Amino acid sequence: MNTHRPWFTAALIVAAGLSTATVSPARAAADPLGGDAVPGVCMLSREAVFAQAKVGQAASQRLSQLATQARSQLDAQGKPLQAEVQSFQQKAASLSETQRSQQGEALQMRSQAFQEEVDELSQRIQLTRAKVMQTIGQDAQPITADAYKSHRCGLLLNRDAVLGGNTSNDLTGDVIQGLDRKVSTIDFNLEPLPSKAASKP
Repeated sequence: MNTHRPWFTAALIVAAGLSTATVSPARAAADPLGGDAVPGVCMLSREAVFAQAKVGQAASQRLSQLATQARSQLDAQGKPLQAEVQSFQQKAASLSETQRSQQGEALQMRSQAFQEEVDELSQRIQLTRAKVMQTIGQDAQPITADAYKSHRCGLLLNRDAVLGGNTSNDLTGDVIQGLDRKVSTIDFNLEPLPSKAASKP
């Protein structure tokens, strides 16, 4: 398996929380540290790209929609089970030891199976998020490369990790605008979990 992804794609996957945080455009002007721009040193905010690019917003909305639908289905399955557990707890004292054991074990097995479904949904959401961010990263890669060249950059830093200084040579706006021109929406469904057989070495 090729583990050498383009740097921007890999960074998107690492920060694949579909962040809704935004960074104020006035940050550079208000930065008390200020200073002169460093020739060749450029910056990019991945989080701002996620939050402000149209495709990132569309991806966040779609993933939220899919997660809500799936959780609603699980809730519909879980409520009857919860009611049965409560009913069993209320009448347990009136049951024989054999009845309590049999019914208790049956409910425990069903509860464990339901919890496994909940855990699988969480894994599917994370897997889907990573795949979507990889797709967005692939779209952003050539745009970032073009902005890097046009700004005559020799080094690109993560703006969100910079404590202060002159951030005027910022590629974030160019990348967001380029992405908006290239793609504005994205459609996808929840990814299935890899089969256990396929995941074995």
